[in-house]
Amino acid sequence: MKILIVDDSKAMRMIVSRVLRQAGYGTAEFVEGSNGVEGLAAARAGDIDLVLSDWNMPEMNGIEFLRALRAEGRDVRFGFVTSESTADMKEQAVLAGATFFITKPFTAEAFGEVLGAVTA
Repeated sequence: MKILIVDDSKAMRMIVSRVLRQAGYGTAEFVEGSNGVEGLAAARAGDIDLVLSDWNMPEMNGIEFLRALRAEGRDVRFGFVTSESTADMKEQAVLAGATFFITKPFTAEAFGEVLGAVTA
């Protein structure tokens, strides 16, 4: 499994990959991007199975990134890992094609439950 983690914080990308390993995804290959532009380039460059993206990022935010992926016909599973989680954000995400929302702070158990349901 190849997982793309997109967040403008390098520390958060490291935390997400560590928590994913703890949640049972230790054999996955992790690819990173610091914003939606880098995430889109990474998605174009390789076969990504799952995208985990922050919402608020410079250059191209998470929802713009998701919409750009979908506009290119890329149907990769996509979820947000973000500190904000309003009803409007969730509605926008679902309408754009997101599969799930994980709110920061998160646990390995939360990742395990959500990803177990979407990767099964």
